Amino acid sequence: MSQAPSPLGTPVVRREGRDKVTGAARYSAEHTPPGCLYGRPVPATIVRGRVTAVHADEALALPGVCAVLTHDNAPRTEEPDDPALAVLRNDRVPHRGWYVALVVADTPEAARAGAGALRITYETAGHDVVLTEDHPGLYVPDTVNGGYPAVRERGDTERALLTAPVQIDATYTIGPLHNHPMEPHATTAWWDADGHLTVHDSSQGSTTVRDTLAAAFGLKPQQVTAVSEHVGGGFGSKGTPRPQAVLAAMAARHTGRPVKIALPRRQMAAVVGHRAPTVQRVRLGAGLDGILTAVDHEALTHTSTVKEFVEQAAVPARVMYGSPAGRTVHRVAALDVPSPSWMRAPGEAPGMYALESAMDELASALGMDPVELRVRNDPAHEPDSGLPFSSRGLTACLEAGAARFGWYDRDPRPAVREEGPLLIGTGVAAATYPVYIAPCGASAHAAPDGSYHVRVNATDIGTGARTVLAQIAADALDTPLDNVRIDIGSSELSDAPVAGGSAGTASWGWAVHKAATLLLRRLDEHTGPLPAQGLTATADTRQETAEKSPYARHAFGAHFAEVAVDSRTGEARLRRMLGVFAAGRILNPRTARSQFIGGMTMGIGMALTEGSTVDPVFGDFTGNDLASYHVPVSADVPEIEAHWIDEDDPHLNPMGSKGIGEIGIVGAAAAVGNAVRHATGVRLRDLPLTPDKLLPYLL
Repeated sequence: MSQAPSPLGTPVVRREGRDKVTGAARYSAEHTPPGCLYGRPVPATIVRGRVTAVHADEALALPGVCAVLTHDNAPRTEEPDDPALAVLRNDRVPHRGWYVALVVADTPEAARAGAGALRITYETAGHDVVLTEDHPGLYVPDTVNGGYPAVRERGDTERALLTAPVQIDATYTIGPLHNHPMEPHATTAWWDADGHLTVHDSSQGSTTVRDTLAAAFGLKPQQVTAVSEHVGGGFGSKGTPRPQAVLAAMAARHTGRPVKIALPRRQMAAVVGHRAPTVQRVRLGAGLDGILTAVDHEALTHTSTVKEFVEQAAVPARVMYGSPAGRTVHRVAALDVPSPSWMRAPGEAPGMYALESAMDELASALGMDPVELRVRNDPAHEPDSGLPFSSRGLTACLEAGAARFGWYDRDPRPAVREEGPLLIGTGVAAATYPVYIAPCGASAHAAPDGSYHVRVNATDIGTGARTVLAQIAADALDTPLDNVRIDIGSSELSDAPVAGGSAGTASWGWAVHKAATLLLRRLDEHTGPLPAQGLTATADTRQETAEKSPYARHAFGAHFAEVAVDSRTGEARLRRMLGVFAAGRILNPRTARSQFIGGMTMGIGMALTEGSTVDPVFGDFTGNDLASYHVPVSADVPEIEAHWIDEDDPHLNPMGSKGIGEIGIVGAAAAVGNAVRHATGVRLRDLPLTPDKLLPYLL
């Protein structure tokens, strides 16, 4: 008989909320050990070539400047698994913005002045930074991000397309996109006398930071402590260690003092990853009844010459809609650009923009309602693998969203609804995101006073992980939530995966649930009062997560958007947006709604405001700060709602939850783009939909 109501499913307020708003929560750049120095990385100002000389005399003569590290004098590191971390190891410059020096000084101001005083000479080489549809360097990789095969085909796709009564053949383009978390990437590092390295790093996973730095400096993992207690967002850019962590540890070893590095925002685009641009051709074949007979999705993208990272944009087409024939292909060109990396919903965000835009075009060609078209093509089994879905709530999301949004009240004809100079339109798009899970360790401790202490190396990047994990523990322990204390964010805890791939809560939560369940068993078996030291149970989920599921496991959703396009200026503005999601059991409605809305807001930015290009001459990103890279602000998001359906899926984890951090962005840009088309009658296929692109069609 339960003694306490379960806290799972209740809108519990974030545990660290007060600490954050009062300044008590300390981020990586806010740890200042005695004698701390400050580092300022110096980026290369050429696109490709090598450093021939670094003239540091003038910088070293400035007050407060202590050292200048270059490839000639920096502490040696081992060859990293991630080549993007091979900083100051040689004179090579693979792209503009690659770090070629580090100035260390007593104050941030002195470090900045020293960096400006450095004189660096280069030997330049020719460069290639522009992705085109016919780029001669395009190739088909073996796999793409996530380990998916680059090519998959079933049936005779070309024949099915040629014989389809209704066909769509369209190409969609998206430029580079940037993560821009509120907290820039930062590391504070110091070495103890015994050779132990401690870092406070702005990261999505301190276990990975520990292991990476240990390998770089030839240490055992237990000789490194990485702490990521509070992290101000990451959106994937902090999912792997970035160069400032290696540079801070280098400089601390070189100077014998703690060193802090906080990256200037304008440097981040070149060194912390970006969403690579994509050119996506989608071909659909369907009968007059709207049933798909073929889906062909080809995605072109770029990677760097430093390492291969291929955005898996065509992978969602293997999941989304049933058809007898289907083909998905990825091609990539290695250019002299910064290395792309993870950005919220890599693959799914750009891929579903293209696929869901094409589905809207198909609905128009058929004269069919876009919601009905998607419902007709909702399969019972995953098209690519043939596996049954553990649960698939797409149709339920579409139907619930249409009812809440008032979808069927609209006039389906394009460019007919006007309010003075404003053209009004509505659009819909579907969403999907896979269920990922990773092994994790955790411990649960019972104290003699009846309280509990749970320890798991989760990372709270603003999602509310502390709170939800405490709810999971309290539920498993059958105790009030206030009776559970939780520690996260340190590599001194059991190994844990990063906060990424919408897998954090499921992975960490499973380990917490298992440890708590084992502790309850120990308590049941224990007789008499607890010993002074209490009782502890530890657990890991390596065995459980290694088992291959017989089901295809995905979250699904549906977005509905209304926009107003000013016919005089070409400006498109969102009026309202509504999302409905099927993501298993929602463990905390308050934090879940925040995640859904946050993802949807990023999708709005992707559709209307966020855009970056690579300068073909200088090789850098033209939009590299928040003045030139326009993320949505409150005025851009006047009315936004997130809802979900009840989904009982027993094939996931003990909590019955799916990831929710990324599905909010998936499909959101397509819903907005489809609404713009409905408002104007104009189909634009290049994001973002800025006034300069729209206005010529409205005059």
